Parts: sequence; C-alpha cells; structure tokens
Amino acid sequence: MSLASLSDPSLDDLVVTREKLHEVARQNGFQIAQQHEDAYLLGLRSSYAIASQIDALPNYIDPRLAVVPTNNGTGPREYVRLDPADNPLTAWCHVCDVTATTPETDLLTGRAVVVKDTIAVGELPQALGTLPEFISSSSEYPISPIDATVVRRLLLAGAMLKGTTTCEHFSLSPMSFSSIFGPVHNPWQQGYNSGGSSSGSAALIGLHAARKANEPGLEGLGADVSLALGGDQAGSIRVPASYCGIYGLKPTFGLVPYTGIAGLLPMIDHVGPLATNLDDIALLLSVLAGYDGLDPRMGPESPLRENVTVYHTELAAFRPGDKPLRVGLLAESFKIPGTNEENAECVRSAAIKHFTAMGAQVSEVSVPLHTLGAAIWTAAVRNQMASHAFGGRATDLLTHDLPHIAPPSWPPADGQKFYDVVSNHNPSAVLTTMVETLLGDDKILPGTAQRKAHRHILQLRAAYDAALNDYDVFVTPTAPAVAPPLPDMTDAKINGQSTVERMLRITAGSINNTAPFNASGHPALSIPCGWATSTRGDCMLPVGMQIIGRRFNDMGVLKAARVFELGGGGLGPRPQPKA
Repeated sequence: MSLASLSDPSLDDLVVTREKLHEVARQNGFQIAQQHEDAYLLGLRSSYAIASQIDALPNYIDPRLAVVPTNNGTGPREYVRLDPADNPLTAWCHVCDVTATTPETDLLTGRAVVVKDTIAVGELPQALGTLPEFISSSSEYPISPIDATVVRRLLLAGAMLKGTTTCEHFSLSPMSFSSIFGPVHNPWQQGYNSGGSSSGSAALIGLHAARKANEPGLEGLGADVSLALGGDQAGSIRVPASYCGIYGLKPTFGLVPYTGIAGLLPMIDHVGPLATNLDDIALLLSVLAGYDGLDPRMGPESPLRENVTVYHTELAAFRPGDKPLRVGLLAESFKIPGTNEENAECVRSAAIKHFTAMGAQVSEVSVPLHTLGAAIWTAAVRNQMASHAFGGRATDLLTHDLPHIAPPSWPPADGQKFYDVVSNHNPSAVLTTMVETLLGDDKILPGTAQRKAHRHILQLRAAYDAALNDYDVFVTPTAPAVAPPLPDMTDAKINGQSTVERMLRITAGSINNTAPFNASGHPALSIPCGWATSTRGDCMLPVGMQIIGRRFNDMGVLKAARVFELGGGGLGPRPQPKA
C-alpha cells in the first residue's frame, strides 16, 4: 500500500484526524507546524492503515506448536474444574487425562505430570490466576489452540498429563494467597503458604512427599502427583520447592524453551521441573531441554535436541571421584535482609555435615554484589514488566506468544475495576503497574537508568562466574525463612496494617537469594535439607537449600545435589516443634 493511495479521504474513516495528529504530537512534547500538517497526517494515516491491514489477516500459529494428537484421537481433550470441596489445597486449576496417541519415546510412560497454568495446554482454558476479562474480551477463560513446547515434549515422551495447577494472580507473587480461586495451602501445614507463583504444582508434589513420609491427616486432601512443571522469574519454582520440602530446578537461562508460556519479561523467564526426588528432576530435564527454533531466549550456547545431555542416565551412573567437590557457602546469602537464623543455620550446618561426609571441601565465599542482586533485578525489569506481563505488550524480540491471551486494553479501560479486584488479591500487581508508570517517566528517572541496570546484570553474572572459577557450586538458603502463614485478607486493619500492607509485607525479601540468578542466568536447584520452626511456633516446616552452578552446567548442579544426598542429606523425619 503506497502513501499516494492513502490520499483518498475515504480511507481516513475518521480515526486519524487532524485533531488526532495534534494530540499525538502533544503527547510527544511538540507542536506540528501548519505547513507540515498534510505531510505528517499522510504518514500517520499510512502507518495506521498498514497496521490495520496486517491486524486483519487470519491468525498464524506455527505448526511446531500444533496440538499433539492425544487419547487415540477420540475427540477433543476433556477437562473439568473441581469443586472446592474436592480441591482443598486449591492446587488444581483444571483436571484432565491426556496422553499422546503416538509417543516418540517411553521416558515418561506411565508417569503422571501436571503443569503450571501459565503453560499452554491445547484445548484447555488458561486462567493465569485472574479474571477472564483481564486476559481476553470474553467472560470465559480463553482456550489454548497450542501445546507449549514443553507440553509437547512431555506428551511425546509418554507422560500422562493430569491437569494444570493454580498459579498466582498474573503469576506475580512468591507467596500463595493471590489467585482469584483462593489461597493455595502448604500440604505440610494448612493455613501456611505453599510459595508462589508455581503454588499449585509445588503443593501437589509436596502432598505426595508428605504422604510418602507418612505424615498424618492427609487423607482428605485429594489427589497428588510426583512430577510437575513450574515457571520461575524471581524464584517461583525454588521458593515453593523450599516451602513444600521438595526439589525444584530453575535451569540455565536458554536451556529449556519457554515458547507457549505466559511470561513476565523474556530476560528473566524460566520454566523447569519440580519433583519429590533428584532423579525425577534429571529425568524431566532430559525430556525438556534443547533448542526449539522459536524461543528468542535461546542462543548459541543452547544445545540442539540431539546434543542435550541425557541428565538422568548420567546422574544414575555418577559416583564421586577422587577430586573433591568444592562447595562455597555464599556468605552474603546467609545475612540477607529478612533472614531467620534458625533457617540459615539449618542450611549451613546441613551443607557442612553432609558435603564433607563425602569428602567435599566446604568453605565460605564472598560475592559482595550478591547483596544488591535482587535490587539489580528489580531495577532492570520494573520499567516494563506490567505492560509485558498483563498488558499484552509485544516483546522487543521475535517470539511466538499465546494467541488466545489478549488483554482488551492497557492500561485497562476500567482501571478502577482492575484496581478493586487485583488489589484485593495481589497488590504486587497493582504496585508493578504504578511502578512502570513512575519509572517510565524520564522526568522522574532518566531513560538510561534501566539500560544501566542491564549492564549491572552483566557485572553480577561476571562476579558469580569469577567466584565459580574457584568453586564447583555455591550454596545459599533458598528462602530467608520457612513458609509464613497465609495472611488475613479481610479488608480491615490489624495491628495498624491494612490488608494490602499485610500482603505486601509478607512477600518482602523472600526472593533476595533467588532473583539474582534469574538475572544472571545461572542454574539453581532447591533441595530439602531439614526443618525449622514456623513463625507461630506451632509446627516445624521444611527448609530449602539452593545449589547454584556454572551456566549450562546443570549437570554439575545435579551431581552436587547427589553428593549431598550420598552424605546423608535430605529433608529427614519431621520433628516436633521446639518447646
């Protein structure tokens, strides 16, 4: 379409008027000279007409994301939304029973698996923890026309996909109280957080682990599973794994494709496995890893599928050799703001005891920049997270997004409804919205500030890399404390705090040891290492140890975790609360 053809007034359709031209100019801080009006108006109308022409084309979905033929081809995939009475932990989002008609391998044959609701499953709804009108133009949750790459790989490995799991509101909380469907409970102690935003996945795996440990009182909590997928932008796999006493891996950035998954921002998006044991983490990683040709997060270091390490086979064959494992206790991580000393001491003493039992060398290592790691993460992403995460803004990199997720407008046309609903569930999402507006105002903060923060991410990565020249892995507490109680969400002040303040305060500091590695891209695995007293003193709750390794050496992280286990490390029996 040429500029000349747009001089026909019939194509104007009253959208790009002279008044609109001057409004757009004012929004950019200048005025259009009268003699330039016609030329600029023609240019604006041209751009609008071209954009409208492409927007009117039929939708395109890459065939590599086509829905896998399942259940012997007997019609569409069926699903149900459980009644609350049948979903007491609020962990299930939609329940299904889907298997591939013709699997390509038998790696997961007979194994039940669930995926976080951010992960697209063809012919199933997606809720993203919010109301349908915030993610589509309908009052019904949108149905996915695609299988995410990781879903395809699960099904083609023979898995039985049992459903999607509850995620936090817009997948933006390290706690488990924000979903529109209600709080997700910790399986070890109802009334406590299971962690977020992969809350449902962790709760179902944790329930399986608790039952295996013969924890009493779990009979009425519904079905559990032993394999799950979660997403992680700041700790959303590892914090829930820590709280629920299970294993959770945030792989190296770019190792597992994120295609077909609702994200927060491409720079920090990760997807990975949760399981009750290390071998299953390795098995799922073998199934999931490798280049898919669609995810811009993957680069030259990402292995092709045929070159992916067979993690579960190598881990099963692993035996510690003569060269001792070098373990660095990351000094700053044990003093991070919000750290509970009993929690930190549990990690420290477990690492020293069980690694050294296998001949490993354990010593303290200092990476001073780690104390600013979470702050660097925040400064690097908050300028644009809201518009990407729940505003529908396209990323700056070519990516195949979710064609069925389409927020009607951003900012929301009914901003007050957005505030009233979201503030009552997840004030972090409201705050993220306002922070983007504030920090995007170059009168408040220069536009170069975010670019500078990105350069500091490179500095942070380099600092970790330098220290990992002398150590095979770092160890930190995954979270600074055990799972906190679910907050009172009644709209009333308690001890001078509003419900919004209570919800914001409970999340503060919980990702200080996890978010830095989303920014730097290093692999990080949370493993159970013991127990610590709950904040109320009424029970003992799981403690998670985070093991971090060199980028694209996820195998080294798994082997280090195996050394810890061989030295006697693990969750251990649940003790009685201390008097």
